[in-house]
Amino acid sequence: MILAFVAGGLVVRDTSHAQERPVTKSPTPTPTPIDDDEPIRVNTELVNVLFTAQDRNRRLLTDLKKEDVKLFEDGQAQDTVEFSRQVDLPLSLAILIDTSASQERTLPEEKAAAKSFVESVVRPVKDEVAIISFTGEATLEQGMTSNVQRLQRAIDRVEFVPPSGYIGGGVVTGGRVPGTPPISGGNQQIQGSTAIWDAIWVTSDEVLGPAPERTRRAIILLTDGYNTFGKKKLDDAVQSALKSEAVIYSIGIGDNFYSGVDEGVLKKLSERTGGRAFFPRDETELRRAFQQIQIEMRSQYLISYEPTNQKRDGSYRKIEIQLVNPELSKQKTTVTHRQGYFAKGEQPPTK
Repeated sequence: MILAFVAGGLVVRDTSHAQERPVTKSPTPTPTPIDDDEPIRVNTELVNVLFTAQDRNRRLLTDLKKEDVKLFEDGQAQDTVEFSRQVDLPLSLAILIDTSASQERTLPEEKAAAKSFVESVVRPVKDEVAIISFTGEATLEQGMTSNVQRLQRAIDRVEFVPPSGYIGGGVVTGGRVPGTPPISGGNQQIQGSTAIWDAIWVTSDEVLGPAPERTRRAIILLTDGYNTFGKKKLDDAVQSALKSEAVIYSIGIGDNFYSGVDEGVLKKLSERTGGRAFFPRDETELRRAFQQIQIEMRSQYLISYEPTNQKRDGSYRKIEIQLVNPELSKQKTTVTHRQGYFAKGEQPPTK
């Protein structure tokens, strides 16, 4: 049986043990245990910002101090409540795999690298990963789980499904060739198309949105960056990721037989959410990209601050982290972080 969320939602492939944690948000989530050093909120709203720092040779810096950086919100300096290096936060990850026609020849290498990644990164009980494939619609192959075997089986299920009339090499004829119809039914247009922004939007909202607090949330996106279908725009995808506090790591993989890779749009997508974009040229570089993502997720700093603007108006607030240590500037150190967040809105009065 297959469940489909209407209006651009997420298609759920119902296999045995396909989903350990429901996709929909629970009205009463289980509270996460609070660490001893976690800031306490007293009628205020704390903002947590994760960032990485690299020198001119792209080596990660692991010895930064609180006084080395200054944080600004909408141009106003903010007082830091907590500054710490985070190497052990639980991970909540979603791996999005483009299965449109342009990925037909590269998909086997992508799947092999993804399987190796989940085997090396997932810590039982502590971390969780979801697998989503997408063309013109997104399919939840495996809901959030820390079971590596289930994740690898889900990746094995990901496959390129040719659209009606597809004869290879991006050519679609008027005739019909054997192929699995789209899960959603009669809309043939979605087959072979690529709705990247829709996939990110629904993953951020329905998969990563319900993740527990104090977890590092990230989307690992494997695609060529060419969005050819869907209702959402790039800005919609970015805003959805920011609202769920998810960083996006883009791995740009394309087939030169088609249009190659749109590096500009993938860099913009990742930079605006605090991630990075990688453009591997072969399987070795692809595996190296996954390794670098793993290292970066485990080598970040956390700044927590109490914004001077405590209005609950749902507005977008711009974040900037500046280096104030001149020695770091000499090393041409760069910091990577999400560029902003959305303030919470007013809570409705309780009856």
